[in-house]
Amino acid sequence: MNGYQYVALRCVPRVDREEFVNVGVVLYCQAVDFLGSAFQVDERRLRSLDPDIDVEAVRHALKAVESVCRGEAHIDFGVGSRATAYGVRAGRDDQSTRFGFLRAPRSTVVQPGPVHGGLTDDPAAELQRLLDALVR
Repeated sequence: MNGYQYVALRCVPRVDREEFVNVGVVLYCQAVDFLGSAFQVDERRLRSLDPDIDVEAVRHALKAVESVCRGEAHIDFGVGSRATAYGVRAGRDDQSTRFGFLRAPRSTVVQPGPVHGGLTDDPAAELQRLLDALVR
């Protein structure tokens, strides 16, 4: 069994109301070099929170998450060097860094929830199980 971390991705149409609908999951399992995401957008549920929500923008944001997971999106924070409280350190673009970026809190329509963990022998199957349990 390998340890993993995951976050549920929430759609928060109106940040001021703090209401959300889970729309996806990101799962990271360092032991087997797995970083993946899955999502499902239920337009009816989203419109119940905000009738004017741009559902295509939500889908676009979730597809961007998939691109980051696959390493296809160029995330400038992972390249070169950057200043820290302890000096300058070289940045890197690996799965751990990408998961750190994806789990970081933000005030956008699609937001990550808290980080949770578990054990699995099959991260891809666990990702699907979490999607079914948390989103569908």
